Amino acid sequence: MDPGELQNFSKSMVDEIEKHIIGKRELLETVFYSILADGHILFEDYPGLAKTMIARCFSSALGCSFRRVQFTPDLLPADITGSYFFNRSTGNFELRKGPVFTNILLGDEINRAPPKTQSALLEAMQERQTTIEGESHKLDRPFIVIATQNPIEYEGTYPLPEAQLDRFLVKVNVGYPSKAGESEILKRRISRKSDEMDVKTIGNPERIIEAQELVENIHVEPVLIDYITEIVTRTRTHPHVEVGSSPRGGLALLKLSRACAAAQDRDFVIPDDIKRFCIPALSHRLILKPDPWVKGIQPATVITDIVAKVPVPKVPR
Repeated sequence: MDPGELQNFSKSMVDEIEKHIIGKRELLETVFYSILADGHILFEDYPGLAKTMIARCFSSALGCSFRRVQFTPDLLPADITGSYFFNRSTGNFELRKGPVFTNILLGDEINRAPPKTQSALLEAMQERQTTIEGESHKLDRPFIVIATQNPIEYEGTYPLPEAQLDRFLVKVNVGYPSKAGESEILKRRISRKSDEMDVKTIGNPERIIEAQELVENIHVEPVLIDYITEIVTRTRTHPHVEVGSSPRGGLALLKLSRACAAAQDRDFVIPDDIKRFCIPALSHRLILKPDPWVKGIQPATVITDIVAKVPVPKVPR
């Protein structure tokens, strides 16, 4: 795959999904760039805003295998990773693979499961492998976790551990559609005559891997590396922040900005690529102090303040 082909692939992918997810092109681009950057995605928003539908549409358009896990309080780690069972006909223990053995794994309402179950995903998300009965099993590439959680449903939920939050490349919000967008949703439902959506398959796992490898060749000027470093460092010294971003935040900005550049047929990163992803890449990595948190100050507000104060470097031409 060459850069021009990747640009067409990216546009075709987002165009196809935008036929079914109305008025959310920037969000869809962020999700696709996260996949190009080989990262995991966390949706946090109210119920009914198409979080699960977006995951299903992407898996169909990408041509990748897809599994869904509904997280509940009684879900066990083995329900995700799989387990060995005794096959009486062969007299051997055989592995029954869990849903983690897929390309796109949707963890629906991930914060409804206890920490022990959530931790079953940690190894898979970071190392692309899972350990069952002391034996490690490599996962197929690409492997992307798309998780959802509803912020208003706190009763019966378990907050995600910071270690797991940090493994998500981005955290994004869908938001309500505009009035015109909501009207268009109803019109398309009438035209479709079905709740099901016919998403055209555009890619395949091999093509996704080629695109991800192409992203690794995008050039980043040293001044932009310093720019990313300065933004991440300031999250640790901001007066409203108790715990700032880990180094994974800087890596997320680097990977997302390179993916964005590649998808726009550029072989180099510009400052706008970095600024675009500061909130989705860093907001879930901050822990605010009690006082600003009680006053309703959000991590996104803190990040916006930091980005506004960090001088934008001039990139040599």
